[in-house]
Amino acid sequence: MKNRHSEFDVTNSVQVSSSQAVCDAVCDIFHSCYHQASDKLIRRAFEDFDNLFEGHFDGYQRCDTFYHDKQHTLDMTLALARIIDGHERHSNSHHTFGARLTGLAIITALFHDSGYIRKKHDQKHHNGAEYTRIHVSRSADFLRNYLTMIGLDQYAGIAANMVHYTGYEVAPEEITLPDQKFHLLGYMIGSADLVAQMSDRCYLEKCRDRLFPEFLLGGLTEARTEKGERKILFASGLDLL
Repeated sequence: MKNRHSEFDVTNSVQVSSSQAVCDAVCDIFHSCYHQASDKLIRRAFEDFDNLFEGHFDGYQRCDTFYHDKQHTLDMTLALARIIDGHERHSNSHHTFGARLTGLAIITALFHDSGYIRKKHDQKHHNGAEYTRIHVSRSADFLRNYLTMIGLDQYAGIAANMVHYTGYEVAPEEITLPDQKFHLLGYMIGSADLVAQMSDRCYLEKCRDRLFPEFLLGGLTEARTEKGERKILFASGLDLL
């Protein structure tokens, strides 16, 4: 595609650096699937997401990670909405998710990287990337509290487990969910996370210039051998590529 803008999605039609633009696009998809359903909680989640990443959410600092930024999450959430839309249009009524579970998945996507964001009084860490190894578990904790706060407490534990499909802290076969539909939504959330990154127009540059510094801060650029010797995994951004 010629003249694709770096702040737009893979179709070059939605500005994925804008929470409002992505919210409107996601809600349009939501209403095309569920004509009578309310998007109130989805729109609130987008507003809360924006406040969280901009540093206006009570108890939290703003997002300061270089790669896992607001645009990535918005791009990923839009990708998820499109994947779910395809599923709903090609499934019979018994296998569709319905408005409530789709809304839950969208909210889970919006906060899947909330674990990178430092709490207001965190003096131990200087950048959210230092939480890389445990950021999904921190996202799970955030989701558990957030869903309770907005009145979806019956899904709090489900979302907290489902978000682990975006990381490596829990093996997929060890993720516990009450129904196969939630596992399928988890697969879609994890897939959207990867698809959005790889379809970013600046994916390679971002891996080199933004992801590598995160890995460096998170301790992922080196490891210890069985003998306790230091082993360099990635020496530079180019090495990561």
